[in-house]
Amino acid sequence: MDNMENPDENDDPGYQPSLSSLDQNDDSPTGTAGFSTMSADSFGYCRTSSAMSGGSEPTDDNSCSATPSPCWRLRRTPILSRLGISRHMHDDSEPVDLELEMMKERFSKLLLGEDMSGSGKGVSTAVTISNAMTNLYASVFGQHQRLEPLHPEKKLMWKREMNCLLSICDYIVEFSPNSQNLKDGTTHLEVMTSMPRSDIYINLPALRKLDTMLLEIMESFQETEFWYEEEGSMSGNSTRSSSFRRVVQPPGKEERWWLPVPRVPPEGLSEKSRKHLRQKRDRANQIHKAAMAINSAILTEMEIPDTYIASLPKSGKASVGDIIYRYMCTADKFSPVHLLDCLSISSELEALELADRVEASMYTWRRKACTSHSKSSWDMMKDFVSDIDRDDKNQVLAQRAEILLFCLKQRYPGLSQTTLDTCKIQYNRDVGQAILESYSRVLEGLAFNTVAWVDDVLFVDKSTKSQDQ
Repeated sequence: MDNMENPDENDDPGYQPSLSSLDQNDDSPTGTAGFSTMSADSFGYCRTSSAMSGGSEPTDDNSCSATPSPCWRLRRTPILSRLGISRHMHDDSEPVDLELEMMKERFSKLLLGEDMSGSGKGVSTAVTISNAMTNLYASVFGQHQRLEPLHPEKKLMWKREMNCLLSICDYIVEFSPNSQNLKDGTTHLEVMTSMPRSDIYINLPALRKLDTMLLEIMESFQETEFWYEEEGSMSGNSTRSSSFRRVVQPPGKEERWWLPVPRVPPEGLSEKSRKHLRQKRDRANQIHKAAMAINSAILTEMEIPDTYIASLPKSGKASVGDIIYRYMCTADKFSPVHLLDCLSISSELEALELADRVEASMYTWRRKACTSHSKSSWDMMKDFVSDIDRDDKNQVLAQRAEILLFCLKQRYPGLSQTTLDTCKIQYNRDVGQAILESYSRVLEGLAFNTVAWVDDVLFVDKSTKSQDQ
């Protein structure tokens, strides 16, 4: 009787593992897939994937199965059986594709806004999609730290799930008037027709092209003269011939000891291989600049949240500091490059802090310039004729702060997002802008890493040649 009153779930003859348990134990790419959601505070994203990949779950490229995922027969779970509830979507004898069920689960989380209770307290759809693209990038490229082709299973997962996320843009349209004539040719009508939104129509095809080009660059390194070794395996037991000279490591590899180190033959790379590396580096660098330009343009179009405006300092001078403020005020010919050289920034963390302070002071001066221009119509006309706005001190300081911020980002291309950029992404409600921003951001990070991987190989090759001499 006790056994009947307290039945064991595992003893139920109709028991089968749930989808969640199958996903946890499945090592195939379809089980670890893709655009898993994050919390509301996970919108921040470093532009380079080196810092991000440390927080992602480790994946093994070699664990991907070459065979397609099997279909599983889903039966009633014990809890649903006791309540008299069955899955109305599928019959007990109908085989269900596990990959299809996984896609349903992902899109359900997107619609719920990462709030599994269904109470409507989740984040906005724009933030959810942005997090989904960020997590998809972390799942596919988080552990890809070598200049080599992407695993076929992960490449397929990247294309399949990214296409699913980008398909939302097919339904983001705007209406425009269009003239039409009736069959009789006498009546002229003007009707509203739908067309893709202008920013999506311009930027999305360009981003798709950049994505394809980056994958082609990685595919071009199938047969190479260089190879990679882990930090702990660089010994005389190497599978390839190498000299007993001191192991050369690229700059920064000592701090990131977990990353694989490129190795070249004792005589160095051939001229053909060096030319191929330089060509791919230049191409990846152009992709990085294009993705960065698109990302900056999208972030500029996003509305500034009221929370950021409320947090601005009352004085721009207090934000940037006395040294920078004095140089920006007294210099007749403002040179941001000379100012950055004088500041002697030693790390990207200091550069990011300076970018936050300069950006905050820029909007503080802009706000003061707008409030000081609330004049009568006659005063506004005189200002328009004489163009006095150029001589306004707050306006000049805001322009110089914008130039300084631009030069700072150019000098540190791998700089993380500023506080304003992060705040814009968090409070953004435009789904189209969220897709374009996140897609361009992950492509920017992948292109930046590709350039860094090529630089590492060229540095090791150059160091090997100098040792021979």
